[in-house]
Amino acid sequence: MTGGRGSGRRARGELEGEVLAALWAAGGPATAAVVHEHLGGGTAYTTVLTILTRLCEKGLVTRRKEGRSHLYAPVHDQPGLAAAGMHSLLDEGGDRATVLARFVSELSPEDERLLEQLLHGDVPERG
Repeated sequence: MTGGRGSGRRARGELEGEVLAALWAAGGPATAAVVHEHLGGGTAYTTVLTILTRLCEKGLVTRRKEGRSHLYAPVHDQPGLAAAGMHSLLDEGGDRATVLARFVSELSPEDERLLEQLLHGDVPERG
C-alpha cells in the first residue's frame, strides 16, 4: 500500500520528509505548532507530534523541553541526512566492495568527476 497523491494518502516516509523540511525551513529549533503551521493544516496536530516523536526515536531529530512545550531540531542538514542514509544503506548492503563498485559503475560522468575530485581533497566550486 504505497498510496499516492490521488488516493489522498502520502507515500511511506513522505510526511517525515515534510516535517524535516519544515524544521530546516525554521532555521533553528521549532515547536510542533510551528511545524504544524508550516505544513499548512492538512495534517492533524497530533499526527505532527507522532512524526516528531518517531524522528526523535530514529535519532534524526532532537527534542528539549522549553517552558510548557518542546523544541525540535534536525540532527543533520539536508545533505547530511542524505549522506547518513547512504552510510546506513552501505552498512546494510552486505559486501561493501560490491555495493560501492555497483554504485560507482552507475554514476553519470559528471558525478564520477565530482567524486574523483572529492576523493583527492579538491573542493569543487558551487555554481
